[in-house]
Amino acid sequence: MLSNVAVIIFDGLNPFEFGSACEAFGLDRRDHGVPLLDFAVCAPRVGSVRTRLGFGITADHDLGRVAEADLVAVPATGRGPEVPREVVAALQAAYERGARLLSYCSAAFTLGEAGLLDGRECTTHWMHTDELSERYPEAKVVPEVLYVDSGQVVTSAGTAAGLDASLHIWRQEYGAAVASTIARRMVVPPQRDGGQAQFIARAVPECDAETLGPLLGWIAANLGEELDVETLARRSLMSPRTFARRFRAETGATPHAWVTRQRLLRAEELLEQSDRSVEWIAREVGFGNAATLRHHFLKARGISPQAYRRSFAC
Repeated sequence: MLSNVAVIIFDGLNPFEFGSACEAFGLDRRDHGVPLLDFAVCAPRVGSVRTRLGFGITADHDLGRVAEADLVAVPATGRGPEVPREVVAALQAAYERGARLLSYCSAAFTLGEAGLLDGRECTTHWMHTDELSERYPEAKVVPEVLYVDSGQVVTSAGTAAGLDASLHIWRQEYGAAVASTIARRMVVPPQRDGGQAQFIARAVPECDAETLGPLLGWIAANLGEELDVETLARRSLMSPRTFARRFRAETGATPHAWVTRQRLLRAEELLEQSDRSVEWIAREVGFGNAATLRHHFLKARGISPQAYRRSFAC
């Protein structure tokens, strides 16, 4: 279970992505029931690291500290090949001993320089996915998604997508309740699925009709209802085709994918916080029966609902 995190920084650091790593893994939230992680900022040499904005950040540890970490996070830097050799060696050693690696935005290029993207699905900011593919042709770049979890290596897209990937790791390690608590503290959505688009077509509909915000709230409160496109379109006074197009434009996901994700999130909470049967939970969240819930749960989480409950039940 995740207990020790090292963040590797070097000259050219992007301060926002570095701050995201600190916010996600470095703060003491024990007063809200979140486990405290052993967190360290590491650099090739102890001392000041220059950010891209010109100010410095002090690293209190050299790269020897990385050898203790369960998770090694790499914030964004430039995309050039000037990754320090010591950083490449530390990342390769961490990977070889089984540590998990997390890149924020253009830090995917750092993992690429270490040869850790070869043969695996990965992503980065949508502006740079073509370049990532060209630079590392053995990498399987997935464009325009928020993050990709390929097991030992997690790569995320620009800026806020790094928070989504971080919450994804928290959820895997400590369950939905802990991840949701951290999200509330950061005032961000509890979980955006990694396959969601990095950007949406427009934030406001083209006509004067109200946005889908009220409908999304209604869906979340009525997951046991019939929530197919035709039903939701009628509720929104739109044709199914117009509704599906607008839903994708405003949320970055299809109606089916969004509803399924909300049902899974609610199922996770019920598995953690109640002793209700899997069959009851499946009906409560709208999957209808335990077999359907089990299918979606295995696809999304890689384990059965019963195994999830054994790991994360309160």
